[in-house]
Amino acid sequence: MTANDRRRTALVTGASAGIGTAFARHLAAEDHDLILVARRADRLAELASELHRQHGIRAEIITADLSDPAAPAAIVHRAAELGMPIDILVNNAGLSAGTKFSDTPWDSVAAELQLMVTAVTELIHRVVPAMKAQRWGRIVNLSSLAAVSPPGEGLLYTGIKSYVLNMSQSLDMELKPFGIHVTALCPGFTHSEFHDVMGTRDAADRLPGFLWQQPEDVVREGWAAVSAGKPVCIPGVVNKVSAAAMRPIPGRIGYFLGRTLNPFK
Repeated sequence: MTANDRRRTALVTGASAGIGTAFARHLAAEDHDLILVARRADRLAELASELHRQHGIRAEIITADLSDPAAPAAIVHRAAELGMPIDILVNNAGLSAGTKFSDTPWDSVAAELQLMVTAVTELIHRVVPAMKAQRWGRIVNLSSLAAVSPPGEGLLYTGIKSYVLNMSQSLDMELKPFGIHVTALCPGFTHSEFHDVMGTRDAADRLPGFLWQQPEDVVREGWAAVSAGKPVCIPGVVNKVSAAAMRPIPGRIGYFLGRTLNPFK
């Protein structure tokens, strides 16, 4: 059976909340089978059941912690056992440390890097050969508006998301001749549990409403971008204007702004 003879399968990491859940719902509505990955099995099972019931698609769950170095290989192996070749990969899982780099235990720093740098890259590396063989694939990597913003003191997040942005563009150049589109999706402030996990909910709630987007809006623009072969997607008018305004900023000024806007002060 070829990809043209079956319903395509999407693997979504961090599928238990926020943008990940919105991606799962969007792709199910477009008649894609799903492999949902996250740490919270109960939420995944509930979402899988809902999407199967509503859309008649196959929805499988894999409970995994992508900060575990063994997780990416295990996930791809399990997908093969399920007989579900991965046609679409959404690298959404992520976090950000709530403390400064020097105050964060190394185990936590290493887990952050494993989750948002190594696991993202390894999952792509493991699924690309089959995509190249069938000459079709879609990969969405969650970057952030932070990737084009001044760096923040003590935070690895901007550096990590800059890596995701640049890596995605490089891979899109390499893989597009094989029918594979890679897009870095760079949302700004999005309503989700992210700020609760970071411990920055109070600060986030003080931001004006026009800065925020709903996860569904981010996903709709992101999926349209990867479908159209656009390597970068900055969703929302406010975010596009912000990104355009930050591009001309010289490095030294960007560094100064990053320190001035330091969330830990």
